[in-house]
Amino acid sequence: MKLEIEGVQFSYKSTPVLNNISLNVEEGTVLSLVGPNGSGKTTLLKCMNRILNPKKGTIFLEGKDISKLKAKELARFLGYVPQSAHDSFPLTVFDTVLLGRIPHLNFKISDQDKETVFAVLTLMGLEEIAFRTFNELSGGERQKVLVARALCQEPKVLLLDEPTSNLDLRYQLEVLSIIVNLVKDKGISAVMAIHDLNLASRFSDNIVMLKDGVIYAVGEVREILNSKNIREVYGVDTTINNDSGRPYVIPLAPVAKGSE
Repeated sequence: MKLEIEGVQFSYKSTPVLNNISLNVEEGTVLSLVGPNGSGKTTLLKCMNRILNPKKGTIFLEGKDISKLKAKELARFLGYVPQSAHDSFPLTVFDTVLLGRIPHLNFKISDQDKETVFAVLTLMGLEEIAFRTFNELSGGERQKVLVARALCQEPKVLLLDEPTSNLDLRYQLEVLSIIVNLVKDKGISAVMAIHDLNLASRFSDNIVMLKDGVIYAVGEVREILNSKNIREVYGVDTTINNDSGRPYVIPLAPVAKGSE
């Protein structure tokens, strides 16, 4: 399912955040949004999910304007993982993940819905804590549960805002590997905002580099992650090594003021 963004603009009151954003997300690909804090990554994801409504521009899902879709219909196609779980859920892990089935429910929870939840819990390595209360979990465990809830929607497009936040190194690699494998095996799409450029390099097909609410560069990982782009967008000098055909970024030092 193709996601198309055409001329999206968004402001918080009088402060512009996104300016004329246009891009396409193809089926079976992972697209990473990178850029410094305040560059518009999270805002763009929220516009894609209709949490925020663009001031201008249109977002299309398989040719349909998402602003015209009913909330339940949109939720059948888009799964969203927020940056972190600040909210409290007085529910078990199982029931929290089951919430992802709401867009598909008719009158009651079916055996198929329950089987889908157990399959996702197993996939995410959460089966042993399935009946613990969400509020009792660590930050990393909560983040994995939120990813599982989104996967339980069986979305065609998965939107992830810092999906590895609160995760240790092992779980970062584990969760991103699961996402990439699902994208390739199921032919879905994933868009993720991510700070770690090396994780973006390893797990993405394409990268959008944002600066001050506009697209500075977009393309394949090898084209975008270079020292020039990183210097211009982040104000940091780097060395770029080759790691199995993908760029590996080694930060050196901030660029001195006046020399950017």
